[in-house]
Amino acid sequence: MTRSATAGRVGEALAAATDALTAAGVESARLDAELLLARATGWERETLAAEPEREVGASAARRFGELIRRRLRREPVAYILGCKGFRGIQVSVDSRALIPRPETELLVDVALEVGPRTALDVGTGSGAIALALADELPDCEVTATDTSLEALDLARENADRLELADRVRFARGTVPDRERFDLVLANLPYVSETEFGSLAPEIAEHEPRGAVVSGPDGLEAINVVAPAATAALEPGGSLALEVGVGQAGAVGELLLDLGYRQVEGRLDLAGIPRVVLGRIDGA
Repeated sequence: MTRSATAGRVGEALAAATDALTAAGVESARLDAELLLARATGWERETLAAEPEREVGASAARRFGELIRRRLRREPVAYILGCKGFRGIQVSVDSRALIPRPETELLVDVALEVGPRTALDVGTGSGAIALALADELPDCEVTATDTSLEALDLARENADRLELADRVRFARGTVPDRERFDLVLANLPYVSETEFGSLAPEIAEHEPRGAVVSGPDGLEAINVVAPAATAALEPGGSLALEVGVGQAGAVGELLLDLGYRQVEGRLDLAGIPRVVLGRIDGA
């Protein structure tokens, strides 16, 4: 961006940044510009909208220019801001883990319906799901696992910051041996290797590839974890898996083959089957 794009009044700065981001292919250019200017100035977005003639100071303008340059390189806004809202909590995010998506909140909705005494979050990443469970189901014993030590470090940092460290047990791996749970939740990688190249630069160039891609058909991780998760369920326990577009049918068949007596899909806000839920036979 030029100097004129990062100085002057709020309205001018937003217009110039929006134009630059749009030209770079950013779909949410105006929203991103507002979020980044709010961070640079310390003002609320409502203030930016209400006072377009307000002057942006020189130091804030420099900060804004730096943030916009990062976004022009297609770094995700959540990584630039260092945080992402997930249900009722704010989790810190960086390149160690996938950015929590709104559709993943469906897994927490399932947990609220089931009301488990014990729950396992496989592939916890930033810890968003596990920490939301601990926040919203205070009587539930929550375990969270990930194969990435870096992701686990981030999840533990979030637990400490949110004062939920005593409510969630973190462990490296997937499904712990010789443990049983009422509910297993998993947002595993589900993008195929061939699809990866067509993803937006925000994902393909910045988020951890291992948290996104799962073999030639995108189902490799689910095919491995689902049987282990099934074996770890208490009688009458439930397994909920987030899936990619077009994968719900195959994952539903997998759960039926594993002996689940009830299998159903849950739609995200776009009407896409995003979560497959199965309940195993009781005792």
